[in-house]
Amino acid sequence: MVLTILIVVISLSLLMALHEFGHFILAKKLGVKVEEFGIGMPPKIFGKKIGETIYSFNLIPFGAFVKIYGEENSKESFDPRSFTAKPIWQRISIVLGGVVSFWIISLILFTIVLGYGAATAVGDEENPNFLNPKVQILSVASDSPAEKSNLKTGDAILKLQFKEEILETDKVEQVRQFIKEHDGLPLLITIQRGKKIFERTITPQNRVLGVYLARTAIIKYPWFSAPVEGARTTLRMTKFAFLGYLEIFKSIFEGKGLPEGTELMGPVGAGALLTGAFETSFVYFLQILATLSILFAIFNLLPIPALDGGRLVFLVVEKIKGKPINREIEKNINSLFLFLLMGLMIFVTAKDIMRLF
Repeated sequence: MVLTILIVVISLSLLMALHEFGHFILAKKLGVKVEEFGIGMPPKIFGKKIGETIYSFNLIPFGAFVKIYGEENSKESFDPRSFTAKPIWQRISIVLGGVVSFWIISLILFTIVLGYGAATAVGDEENPNFLNPKVQILSVASDSPAEKSNLKTGDAILKLQFKEEILETDKVEQVRQFIKEHDGLPLLITIQRGKKIFERTITPQNRVLGVYLARTAIIKYPWFSAPVEGARTTLRMTKFAFLGYLEIFKSIFEGKGLPEGTELMGPVGAGALLTGAFETSFVYFLQILATLSILFAIFNLLPIPALDGGRLVFLVVEKIKGKPINREIEKNINSLFLFLLMGLMIFVTAKDIMRLF
């Protein structure tokens, strides 16, 4: 278990480091001075200056950062190697570099997964290339009937039964319909977890069990087509993730709160999700890591100050106005939203920890 947690922490830190490396490499290529590239978050454990850049390792294991010259200090804006001295398109490229790296990571991971042969989310349609299709749990909502029955991410639903009614299927929609039709009634559900098969009696509440389901099947592609399929999978998962975010914000703006079954997740929650995936199989772990990479990419593009999307908004406004926004105002806005995001992160992390214990 300790080794699993260590692998998960390293993987998440590496994911964040590669995101920051996207900013770093484009800044270097476009002639912007990079003052520091750090793995983890301060306080600093140690660092070494190579050329003009300090490369550091820091105490807090989650995350990474890159300090780009002139990004925050307006006094450096006239230095030709300053971030703010560069043309708008170059600054946009540097900002987007980190986000694009998330999609590149996802493409690489999905290519490995599909080349090796692994369970992949597929539709309910019949396809002879789908081997061992099954209805699988991708996530479990907190305080739900499923969580109280100790169902976990990666579990497969093989059979549902109420008295003499039995459903054995590999179609998600049929499982959902059976659950809706037996709301409030005890269902005997046959679960497969790895090589183990067991049964749980679970009573749906409000027509749901509290799980996010997907139909998965083993799909394996030859090495020459795996990258193409990896790209298609990345695009498909990006579409699903984008629509998911859209549904969340739509529900919030309509005053309905988070959609049913949706859970905010911080680093601890992501770590727990990856830990469960790793215990299922290493390939499934890579799939979840690739999916998280896409979710991080879209989240970073949200037009919120302190995120990459917010920085892009400031650059677009500068382009439209023909002059930069007052740096002090921009810095104060970013600081405020960073404070709010940190508060939200602390709240979500606390909920993640309470959910685990």
